[in-house]
Amino acid sequence: MSTSPLFDALWRSGALRTLDHALAQSLKRLDPATPDGVLAAAALASLAVANGHAGFDLASPRTLVDAQDIPWPDADAWRRELAASPWVAVPANGADISDATRPLVLEGAPGAPGLLYLRRYREYERRVAAGLQRLAAQRGAGSHIGDSDIGGVDLVTGGPGTGKTTTIARLLVQLVEQARAAGRDDPRIALAAPTGRAAERMAESVRNALQALATAGTDAGVIAALPTSGTTLHRLLGTIPDSPRFRHDAGNPLPFDVVVVDEASMIDLPLMAKLVEAVPDGARLVLIGDPDQLPSVEAGDVLSGILHGAEAGGDAFTARRTHLTRTWRQHEALQLAPLAAAVREGDSAAALALLRGGELSGVHFHEGLADPLQAPHRERLLEHWRALANVSNPAEALRLASRLRLLTAVRDGPQGARTLNARIETMLGAGGDGASGGGAHFHGRLILITENSYRHRLFNGDIGICFRDADGAVMAWFPGESTDKPRVFHPAGLPQHDSAFAMTVHKSQGSEFDEVWLLLPQHDSRVLSRELVYTGITRARRELHVAASADAIATALGRHASRCSGLGWRLDRDKHASTRTT
Repeated sequence: MSTSPLFDALWRSGALRTLDHALAQSLKRLDPATPDGVLAAAALASLAVANGHAGFDLASPRTLVDAQDIPWPDADAWRRELAASPWVAVPANGADISDATRPLVLEGAPGAPGLLYLRRYREYERRVAAGLQRLAAQRGAGSHIGDSDIGGVDLVTGGPGTGKTTTIARLLVQLVEQARAAGRDDPRIALAAPTGRAAERMAESVRNALQALATAGTDAGVIAALPTSGTTLHRLLGTIPDSPRFRHDAGNPLPFDVVVVDEASMIDLPLMAKLVEAVPDGARLVLIGDPDQLPSVEAGDVLSGILHGAEAGGDAFTARRTHLTRTWRQHEALQLAPLAAAVREGDSAAALALLRGGELSGVHFHEGLADPLQAPHRERLLEHWRALANVSNPAEALRLASRLRLLTAVRDGPQGARTLNARIETMLGAGGDGASGGGAHFHGRLILITENSYRHRLFNGDIGICFRDADGAVMAWFPGESTDKPRVFHPAGLPQHDSAFAMTVHKSQGSEFDEVWLLLPQHDSRVLSRELVYTGITRARRELHVAASADAIATALGRHASRCSGLGWRLDRDKHASTRTT
């Protein structure tokens, strides 16, 4: 294929980050003869990871870059050029890559141009597939969840209130009963989730489900053998200070017979690779999630890939899947199910009719409202945020913080989380209420961690609050093992963080709030999707406010939050999953 000005066109368009450009330039410095198409593809593979994809799809470059006047090459010709490059490995049948000098990997389903990966992310994806196939191969003879003893992979999916946790509680009871009937020790069970808040919610739901089972007659000794507290995946795997590695891995597996993980849609590709490798042979991995939510903030749409891999035939991945559709739980103050169904199905006409009709209890539509921080809503919102600074201790402030959150689709711009947070902080400081007065880390400031810090055991998405200690110094407090004993840090030593009065919908995953304000941008944004709206509205427990135009809702519901991934293809080789819908 003849060279084209593709790389320069991408750079001039502003589509590439400095990091993406630097990767391509480093290849060119090492080999000045590297073709333009290879340089461009390398930069796009780097950009793809930053945008949540596992790799760059040669057949659909506009999925990643929608700039005009880009001279995209023919996909098949592009593939041939990449396959001939010394920078690109082309492994056969998912094999290991022995040549460490090739930073890029070209691989994909038969008959397609394929995905171009950064080598590290191809390896993460391969490790996830291999780990899941290893675990699934050890399943019992049962076809559905609860039909067999320990071993295998279970996928439990469904929307809010469909009974996922109740299903898990019944499974755990059954596993203990089976073990005791066979004269074996009780299974060692771990409950985990990607974030601390999600782990707390999971544990609370399990406790409630076990209490209901006890009331219904389940043996008290069996109930007592089950865990009632959860942990984050990072704590479960065992963080090592100043290292991305964990104490538990393939060589030092987890000491559990059953590992139950909630909010699986939030798990990114690297973390899932480390999780499945740490689950020991013969153990049972149970993944719980809502496939209609947004995928993880970081690279990979792992739950979707696993579900796709579980839907075809064959023998290499025999997962048990239970998909729950009937809604059992709905707070009496919030009638959300009909709206969630319309959003999930992409039916904007039905969604708008429900929002405009005013008949859904607890759901309020502010059509065309671009700024909820203006009157008449401003004072009511500020009253909640001011209250955070007026409670008696940081544990109470953290509990109060979960009552309300302003969610937005975007991070930057006039309706982005950063701008909204800056305005809220100005309003709090200008109000004379004493909420500020501590510099950037003022008393009552909600903060959101935006990068993982294994040294602090603080991770992307963790939410804390700045609050004065007994000596009057403003410190940063985050939830601890006990809700009454938060962990405390000096603000100057925190990893990167932002304010969290307003958050992106992506960052809100795994959390629920009594009252949610969902703000959609006035102008189209590529992040708008039905998954984003669905995730945003289902964060509400008691009251939902939607501030958006009809056009924004129609645009969002007409678009899927798609991610490029090869995980489903890797699991799709000679595999089978039994699926039932209840």
